[in-house]
Order: sequence, then C-alpha cells, then structure tokens
Amino acid sequence: MNLPQSVKIVEVGPRDGLQNEKQSIDASVKIELVNKLTDAGITYIEAGSFVNPKWVPQMAGSEDVFTGIPRQEGITYAALTPNLKGYQRALDVKATEVAIFAAASEAFSQKNINCSIAESLERFKPVMEAAKADGIAVRGYVSCVLGCPYQGEVEPAKVAEVTAALLDMGCYEVSLGDTIGVGTPLKVSQLIKTVSETVATEQLAMHFHDTYGQALANTLAALQQGVQVYDSSIGGLGGCPYAAGASGNVATEDLVYMLSGMNIQHGVDLDRLIDAGNFICQQLGRSNGSKVAKAKTGK
Repeated sequence: MNLPQSVKIVEVGPRDGLQNEKQSIDASVKIELVNKLTDAGITYIEAGSFVNPKWVPQMAGSEDVFTGIPRQEGITYAALTPNLKGYQRALDVKATEVAIFAAASEAFSQKNINCSIAESLERFKPVMEAAKADGIAVRGYVSCVLGCPYQGEVEPAKVAEVTAALLDMGCYEVSLGDTIGVGTPLKVSQLIKTVSETVATEQLAMHFHDTYGQALANTLAALQQGVQVYDSSIGGLGGCPYAAGASGNVATEDLVYMLSGMNIQHGVDLDRLIDAGNFICQQLGRSNGSKVAKAKTGK
C-alpha cells in the first residue's frame, strides 16, 4: 500500500465545528480550546471566522478570540474571510493566515452566498490582491465536492475547474470539502484522480464530514492517492448551516488514532487531544462525537 509517511492536520473545530452550535459560546471558552489543541501538538488551527454575525452568529467575537490567544511560535492561527472587510478584520487581529471559500455546485453557491461560482471567485480578487501585498498566505476551500443538498451529483471536472481557479488566484492550497458527507471511497479516489490531472496533488487537502459514517474510509482512499493534508474537528463537532442533516466533521481524535495505527506521522498527542475534546463537549453540554474518545474514557 502506497501511503504518505506523514500528514498535516488542519483543526477546524473552533470555526467549522462551533459555527453550527445553537448556544452562545464565550470567547474565553474558545481561547481555552485553542490552547488545549496547541498543547496536544496541533500546529494549524482555524480559530475563527470574520463573516457577518447575522449569518453565522457563533462567529461573533472572533476578534476577542484572536486577541486573547497567547500565541505560540510555529502555530498557524487562521481565519475564514469572505470578503475584503472580513480580511481587514482578520489582519487587524494578526491572523496568521486567511481562507476563502467557493463551491463546486452552482445551487449551493446561490443558497450559501447568494451568487454564482464565477461571481464568488470575482469577489475574492480584492482579498487575494490585499493578501499578496501584505504577505499573508491564503488557503482555499471548495464545498460540495462529492454531492450537493440542492442539485445532487457534482461533476469532478467542475471541482477541478474551481480548484484550479483558486490556485491561479494565489491560494497555496485548496481543501476539497464533502460538505454533506455523501462521498464513498471509490468516488473519493475518482475525484482526486480527476482533480490531479489539472493541479498538483501536493496542493490538495481533504475535508470530510461523517454524515453517512464514511469519513475515515474516505480518508484512507485519499491517503492512497497521496493527499497529505486533512481537515478535522475536535470531538466531531460541526455540520453545515446551509445543508440540512449534515452532521459533523471527522473527529480529530479518530483521525489521529487511525493515522497512528498506520504508522503515519502526525505529531499529535492523542490523550491531550481527547482532553481538549471532552472539555469543549462538556462546555456545550453534549457527548463527545469521537468514537475513540468514548472508547478510551467512557464519556
């Protein structure tokens, strides 16, 4: 089996994981979560989002999170920025990197940000120009790469087209998101093969949701295709506010356990990671969505 020797884990729990929660979460709780994640060895954390709080109220107060985090050397504290205003807010609080997002589905793009895919990419040009001038790295996201809640099937060729557009704009990496978790290993393999005909596999990351229980199987399929960067969320938190029934991301604890069992290096301490997951789930008043955390602690 041809597998990478090491992978990079992008922790999206403080942003993607918490944005779908109904209750208010104090900035101090988010800051403690970020600190626990870095103590566990996570080196890339998406710590917040500078979107309009009218649309994603849980991301209100991201400024307080970024200003309150005791920064550690070698840790990337990233922010999702939908437009130039959001980018400037992220820059003001010294976000290490920013991320922009598009969709591979026209229907999802319209429902999510009220514009076409082409229009969404056009909106990001000022952000990319500003980031280039400021020396800030930009990561890209593509939603609905394996299926859309509104239009159903999504063509891999369309995913490749949007991915290439983001890279051409200046993104150093693009994360391909199975937003509603409908992907299966064969479809994942086919998708990566198609996209890799247009862009380098080294510039791809994968972002799997576990709605149908396929996230770890899909991760294995992506590993076999040579992808070395994976988004995950502590405690399996998350979902998608615009996709009914979409459950959380693959749990970081489960991903780390699987990687360790495959002798793939990741640099994360599983016990400390479980502690971080139990902390935030306790704060939210919910059970930990990680099967590994439940198996090891009974919580």
